Amino acid sequence: SRVMGQEPLYDFTAADGVAHTVWRAARGDGISEAFLKVDALYVADGHHRSASASRARAHMREEAGDGAWNHFLVVLFPADQLKIMAYNRVVHDLAGRDAEDFLAAVSERMEVTEAGGPVPTEKGSFSMYLDGSWHGLRAPENALEAEDPVERLDAAILQAQVLGPILGIDDPRTSKRVDFVGGIRGTDELVRRVEERPGSVAFSLYPLGVDELMRVSDAGAVLPPKSTWFEPKLRSGLLVHEF
Repeated sequence: SRVMGQEPLYDFTAADGVAHTVWRAARGDGISEAFLKVDALYVADGHHRSASASRARAHMREEAGDGAWNHFLVVLFPADQLKIMAYNRVVHDLAGRDAEDFLAAVSERMEVTEAGGPVPTEKGSFSMYLDGSWHGLRAPENALEAEDPVERLDAAILQAQVLGPILGIDDPRTSKRVDFVGGIRGTDELVRRVEERPGSVAFSLYPLGVDELMRVSDAGAVLPPKSTWFEPKLRSGLLVHEF
């Protein structure tokens, strides 16, 4: 509060409508001491950047010893101010099936309802856009009650029940047949992609909870790829750490 009573370093609204106000805190303002009371920080986005910074530090230490490369930029959000949006999926083909056969195959593994809405309303439910219509999907109870905190996540359930066994996408990290669409783009984007590529299918997921993310991390596990889309996002390039 003391720092924020001063003139901000930056104060503007970006083209996407997100307002950014930045104050500069000096070393003696007690910020570092305050953060010593924080039990844990969770990397919610930027795992690759963190790993790259660690590798750069190791390289620079060999070249020149300690220096500015011992640190890298982060932005911290309180968990109660962080919004997680869904990360949806579009698969470019039905693995050789027509829409009717594909729907029948999904029905054998999940509960399917006709005329579902484009946005699922609870954990364990999915919306599927296929052949011009939305369908509601419901995961089997044994999947939702799995002991492993990763296996009971919606993204993992969709992979285990549909993407893997029915569509043959064994590794979503490397498959060229699946696209990941951030929830901020809305479900209209899913419809657009399916309509422009007949024979494809889209899945709208329920957002992951911050508590679920922490539970997976606390267990020493890793989220499925493209599980979360975080908002708000700090504008890129506002602050640059040079070394």
